[in-house]
Amino acid sequence: MASATPARTIFSLVRKGIDARAVRVHVRKPFRFLLCGDPALVAEFRALLLSGHDDMIPVQAASCLETIRPDRPHLTNPTEVRAIVVLGRPGDVAGFDFDSLSILRVPILALTIDPSAAPSGPPALPAGGTWGEYVAPAISREALRGRLFPHLVEAAGGVEVAVGRNIPVLRETVAAKLTRDAANNALKVALASAVVDHIPLAGLVLGVFASAGDMVAITGIQVMLMLHIDAAYGRDPDVGRTWQLLPVIGGGFGWRTLARELVGFVPVAGIAIKGAIAYAGTVVIGESVTFLHEHGAHMTNGQAAALYEHAKNDALRFARELVAKVLRK
Repeated sequence: MASATPARTIFSLVRKGIDARAVRVHVRKPFRFLLCGDPALVAEFRALLLSGHDDMIPVQAASCLETIRPDRPHLTNPTEVRAIVVLGRPGDVAGFDFDSLSILRVPILALTIDPSAAPSGPPALPAGGTWGEYVAPAISREALRGRLFPHLVEAAGGVEVAVGRNIPVLRETVAAKLTRDAANNALKVALASAVVDHIPLAGLVLGVFASAGDMVAITGIQVMLMLHIDAAYGRDPDVGRTWQLLPVIGGGFGWRTLARELVGFVPVAGIAIKGAIAYAGTVVIGESVTFLHEHGAHMTNGQAAALYEHAKNDALRFARELVAKVLRK
C-alpha cells in the first residue's frame, strides 16, 4: 500500500494544472440565440429562458437573445450566432420562409406549440443552415427539456458555460453536456495509457498509484468539470471548495466494490476497464455536483446508491462488450 506522500504529490500536480482564469474566460465567451416567429410565443419563450436570475436580468444575459424578422436576418456580428429558434403554432412551419434564415449557416429549431401534442423533435441537431421541427404542448422547462433544450445547448458547443451563466433554465442541460464531454475526455486519457497495472480512481481510494500521470490528468478533468459546472450555475471559480467536494463525491460511491467486480476482466482488457472506471467516475462527480446546485443539498444515500449502480452497470457493460470484441478477434 502506498503512503500518503504519493497522494499529496498527485493532488499537488493537479492543483498546478488548474487554471481558474480559464474558467472565467469561458464565462465571458460571447454567443447569441436568435428568436423569430409568432410575437406572443417569442416573448413567452424569451421570458422562460431569462427566468431564474436572482434580482434583475443582467444586460449581458438579455443581449444573448435577439429577436429578428425572418426577412431581415442581416446582423452586425453573425459569428456569435449559435442557433435560431422559430416559434409558431400548428401549421405555421408550412408557410415559413426558412431559406432566408439558412444564409446564417446555423441550426434552425422550429418550435411548434400545440397544447394537444406530446413533446417531440428530431433525434439529432439539424445541420447548419437546415431546420428541424420540434413540437411541445407548452413553453415550459418540462416540455422542452427532452429534445429542444439539449439541441440548443449542443449548438452552443464551446460556449456552454456562458450559456448556463446567462440562461438559468438551461443550466441543468449545460451541466449534463459538460459532464458527458468530460467523461469522454477521461475515457480517452485512460484508454491512451499502455502501461497501467492498476485501475485509476479505484487506486485513489485503495492507495495504489501505478500511473501518476493518468491520475493527474483524470483528476484534473474532474476538478475542471466541477469548476465549469459551478461557473455555469453562477458561482465564481473556487478551487478550494472544489477540493473539499471531490473526495466526498468521488470517494463515497463504492469504488472499492466496483474495482473488485472488475478485477476478473483485467487480465483480458485492463486498459478497457480503466477507461470504464474513469468514465463512470467522472459521470458520478458531474451529476452529483449538478444535483447539489439544483436541490441545494447532497444526494441522499438512496439517490447516491442508485446513481452509483447506474454508473457501475455502464462500466461493466462497456467492459463486457470490449472483452467480447477482443475474444472474437
